[in-house]
Amino acid sequence: MFEQTIAAIRPLDAEAMAAARALQARLTKPAGSLGALEELSVRLAGLAGTCPPPLPEPAAVAVFAGDHGVHAQGVTPWPQEVTAQMVANIVAGGAVVNAFARQIGASVTVVDVGVASAPEWDAKAGGGAAEGLVAMNVRRGTRDMTTGPALTRDEALDAIAVGIRVAGDLVGAGARALLTGEMGIANTTPAAALIAAFTGDDPAEVTGRGTGVDDETYARKVDVVRRAVAAFSGKVLASGSPGPAFSGKMLASGSPEPAFSRKVREGAVEVLAAVGGLEHAAIAGFILGAAAHRVPVILDGVSAVAAALVAARLAPDCVGAMVAGHRSAEPGATVALRHLGLDPLVDLGMRLGEGTGALLALPIVASAVRVLHDVATFDSAGVSEK
Repeated sequence: MFEQTIAAIRPLDAEAMAAARALQARLTKPAGSLGALEELSVRLAGLAGTCPPPLPEPAAVAVFAGDHGVHAQGVTPWPQEVTAQMVANIVAGGAVVNAFARQIGASVTVVDVGVASAPEWDAKAGGGAAEGLVAMNVRRGTRDMTTGPALTRDEALDAIAVGIRVAGDLVGAGARALLTGEMGIANTTPAAALIAAFTGDDPAEVTGRGTGVDDETYARKVDVVRRAVAAFSGKVLASGSPGPAFSGKMLASGSPEPAFSRKVREGAVEVLAAVGGLEHAAIAGFILGAAAHRVPVILDGVSAVAAALVAARLAPDCVGAMVAGHRSAEPGATVALRHLGLDPLVDLGMRLGEGTGALLALPIVASAVRVLHDVATFDSAGVSEK
């Protein structure tokens, strides 16, 4: 499944992008007056391979849930059992992600890829306990990344496969836009470690306060990220980390040069296993699955963009399917987006996760596409050009 998905990911279609740019120039508005929405519509046409591209509806949010062994290092005051409790809350429809999804008509699916406790849904057959819940637990939370790799290579690949499968299932059920969501107490710590590893930025610059920790806990969190990254320093960076030149080439012309090798992909999986979370791995697979199906994937917060860095190392062309939904207040999110070459659509100081920022961005994405479908041209409307 992994290799087939990677092989299916292709660059954006240049002809469709050219057609979208030409259409934008003929619409009844000053050229460039819609700002970033115009280039977004062009990219989505390139992704779909047609102009205008399909409207991104219906939309589906996948909330990948997992726990983290690094929780034992005191990086958050929240107890680990909150992950399972919040999974139940989302399934019951009581979380912010549910409220936002209802507002715009998106579906919400929760995927247990690594919850540490043994919730009641495990006892039920069929892979899920209730509508909207998929039980695909790879292991009961990660190991403590400060004492050794958080995951084995096989566990990381299994979690990536979960995300690929969920993406395929949602697209097969009719989704035309996928949105990333996550739930996992302490997951901003491995997110920061992934961002530091893949960008080469200092851990202090990419580590935030997560749920709002105090100064003492924050200092401990930075130290944990620094120690975890130092444990494998050089393994992925030796093969080149994705930076602005990487992302700029990707978005402009497809695959960067030179072509990424199997060795580089293996290095990315190694780092993911060393410091990542099961939900990060699954989100990376989810992004890859969306790109393989030529469906846009709207990224949420810091965990999503950390996973996006992993996905970009595995298949650089998948960045063409990514839309940065919002800029998380976590500092690592800005760093990761810069390295991916993505500009966020929304910046409201949010740091909740769950998929909330991606959901707020969805109507903007839909509006960018709707313009290409509905707005008249100067000729058809009989409007004089300058």
